[in-house]
Amino acid sequence: MDTMISVQKALSLINQEVSLIASVEKPIELANDLVIAETIFSPENVPAFKQSSMDGYAFAYDENRVNYKLVGEMAAGSGATFDLNKGEAVRIFTGAAVPLNADTVLMQEKALVQDGKLEILDDQLKRGANVRSIGAEIAKGEKALERGIVLKPAVIGFLASMGISKIKVYPNPKVAIVVTGNELVTPGCNLEYGQLFESNSFTLNSALKQIGVDDISIIQVRDDLKQLHTALSESIETHDLVLISGGVSVGDYDFTLKALELSGVKSIFHKVKQKPGKPLLFATKSDTVIFGIPGNPASVLTCFYKYVLPAISKMTHRELELKSHKAILQQEYNKPEGMTHFLRAKYQDKKVSLGIGQESYKLSSFAEANCLAVFPDEVTKTNVGESIDIHLFP
Repeated sequence: MDTMISVQKALSLINQEVSLIASVEKPIELANDLVIAETIFSPENVPAFKQSSMDGYAFAYDENRVNYKLVGEMAAGSGATFDLNKGEAVRIFTGAAVPLNADTVLMQEKALVQDGKLEILDDQLKRGANVRSIGAEIAKGEKALERGIVLKPAVIGFLASMGISKIKVYPNPKVAIVVTGNELVTPGCNLEYGQLFESNSFTLNSALKQIGVDDISIIQVRDDLKQLHTALSESIETHDLVLISGGVSVGDYDFTLKALELSGVKSIFHKVKQKPGKPLLFATKSDTVIFGIPGNPASVLTCFYKYVLPAISKMTHRELELKSHKAILQQEYNKPEGMTHFLRAKYQDKKVSLGIGQESYKLSSFAEANCLAVFPDEVTKTNVGESIDIHLFP
């Protein structure tokens, strides 16, 4: 599809075509920030025994008694127990199992101990004080977590507390970054006349890792149709997401479109009514998602944030899209009708200032920006003081 489409139509097609990646089982320590793919029920009572919530003294409460005989000690993790007689108590520590016939723990700050005798100094003490009952956190068989919850540190800790070591999640995609261009040289090498340092793979690699995607392959290919076809076919076969940097325009050496055609992909759209990034391409093959991103450095990040992030969000059930806000424009901006413009900008105190150097080849303005300012296709002039939409960077 070579017809130029609107930004809104492009986003709608991406949402329509992208599917959720099949769930996998992962150890909980490797699942941070992923989304749970199944409802979780507790396999155990937590705690599995009556548990002390304080350092202190455990006994069977008797409202007519203030003195108890100390007969032992219960440490956390100890398998020992005591069959307490009436009037007896044990020293106990936080997390330790309360003796079966004890029902109350007196905190140590409210106790006086002399010659093996315990005296209660707490006139507010009630039966059951400072004792966590069996299943107080969660009972065996009780619903613990719903499908769709993000695995943050507290959630992972909760799973561990139930004895759960592995869980089904929606994984992050395996990503291939395919970089094309005879003029590109790896940073650190010597430049010859007419060559440029390749930066787009570093930009995309960093942006992906910032959202926790780290299974990334980087493939650099010369402007050769056969080589590019081979690289793309292999990448599409073995990855969930393929990001192609460069070669999506219509120059004599831009072979990406032909190579994708030979690879049997389904082209969804090519060209969006936007600046930068007009030649953006989106395609699929089976469940693999493919973006052809224009090679200009500013186009790479703009297209990543605006289109690739929502695709990854749909693939992983994560909320990754840029957060949108309203801001007051500090400079007048004029543009032709019919194209949406995304400008690098600085947002602060509900105001937005446009960065200098908005050309698509300039990446430096991104380094100083913290948002994209959005000027819709139908708008030609935006005055100082008007409210506009901005998208905040992660």
